[in-house]
Amino acid sequence: MLNRLKSPNVFIAAAYLLFCFWYTNTGGPLTSAEIDAHLAQMKKGDTASQNLNVVEDFMRGDTGNQFVMVNLIDLNPTPPNLPATGPDADPMALVDHYMAHMYPTMFLRASHPIFLAPVQASAIDLLNAPGASDWTQTALMRYRSRRDIMEIITDPRFSERHDYKLGAMLKTIAVPTEPSFNPGDPRLLLGLVAVILMLLFRRRA
Repeated sequence: MLNRLKSPNVFIAAAYLLFCFWYTNTGGPLTSAEIDAHLAQMKKGDTASQNLNVVEDFMRGDTGNQFVMVNLIDLNPTPPNLPATGPDADPMALVDHYMAHMYPTMFLRASHPIFLAPVQASAIDLLNAPGASDWTQTALMRYRSRRDIMEIITDPRFSERHDYKLGAMLKTIAVPTEPSFNPGDPRLLLGLVAVILMLLFRRRA
C-alpha cells in the first residue's frame, strides 16, 4: 500500500488535480453583496456612470465560469510625460509599467494572456464602426472568473497605475467573452501530458 502511494503516478495525478482546483473557479458566481461592495469601491474613483452600468451588468450576469477579454489597442506614439517613464517614452514603456502590477496579480488568480500579437493592416471587414479601422496591438486575456477581475480592478494599486494605461493608448476596446470550446485550455493540455507520463511510468514498472 505504501509503495503504491509513493508511485510517481500518484504524485502526477495529485499535482494535476491540485492545478485544476486552483485554475478553476470553485466559488460560484458573484453574490449580490460582493457586487454592491465592488460598485461602492469603484464609485470612490473616477469611473464614469455609463461604465459603472456596464460593469454592473457584467457582474450581475456572472455565470461563475472563466472568461476571455478580447482587447484591441491603438498605441499612442507620443505618450504623456509620467513620473515612472519620463518624457519621450515609448508607449510600450507605459504599458510595461502598468502591467508590472497586473501580471503578478493576474497570475496569482490563475489569469493570464493567451494571445498577444501586433496588427498587420487596417481592418479588412468593418461595418458601422467609424474610427475603428486602425489598431496596433491585439490581446486575449484569460480570467478565472469575474470575481477575480473585479478584485484586480478594485485594488488601489490598479488606480495608481491606470494613468499609464490610458497614456499609452489612443483608443482601446475590451470585450468580455465566454469560450464554449478552447482546445488550448491548460487543463486539457496538462491532462494529456499527465496521462502520457503515467502510461510511461506504468510501462517501466
